[in-house]
Amino acid sequence: MAGKKQFDIATALDAAMIQFWRAGYADTSVDDLSRTTGLNRSSIYSSLGDKDTLFLRCLERYSTRYGDKYDAALSGAVDRPLAAARAFFDVTLERIADPGLPDGCLVAQTVMASPVLSAAVAARAREAIGFQHTRLRDALKAGRLHDEAADSYAAHLAAVNQSLAVMSRAGTSTEQLRAVVDVALGALAQGLGARD
Repeated sequence: MAGKKQFDIATALDAAMIQFWRAGYADTSVDDLSRTTGLNRSSIYSSLGDKDTLFLRCLERYSTRYGDKYDAALSGAVDRPLAAARAFFDVTLERIADPGLPDGCLVAQTVMASPVLSAAVAARAREAIGFQHTRLRDALKAGRLHDEAADSYAAHLAAVNQSLAVMSRAGTSTEQLRAVVDVALGALAQGLGARD
């Protein structure tokens, strides 16, 4: 249609997601979103929603993108739970090492900012971080750990995974992050009886 600017919603959502990831929800203005997406304010509101709605869409996009990768990594837990846990951490370490992405984790930094978020955004962030524990617990149970042990190890591995994101923002080297993962996997190997 002549005179009407077209844009790709997926590209705009990715740009907004990176902006929120880089600066955080509170420090991202609609003007920042306009600059990063190339859309004017009215186009943002009419096509992507208000700031809360757009942020929720970005959080969902992020959670799905990396959740799918975590699920794929953990898919081999029935036969090789330790290798699956290593693959899980590899998803995080690869994301952290990608120079095209901000450091850290959008979900983790959103949870830390909960006091300044709307109730809906804070609840969605807590739910997203809970999914990580759930997917790890389910994978470890599939790897034949009993319920209590699977739950404990899942809580530990999820905490380590989130700490990698925080440590990356603080400038911790990839080698140091891998050393943290190795210690966590060593503890899991003991719990699994080194079956993997």
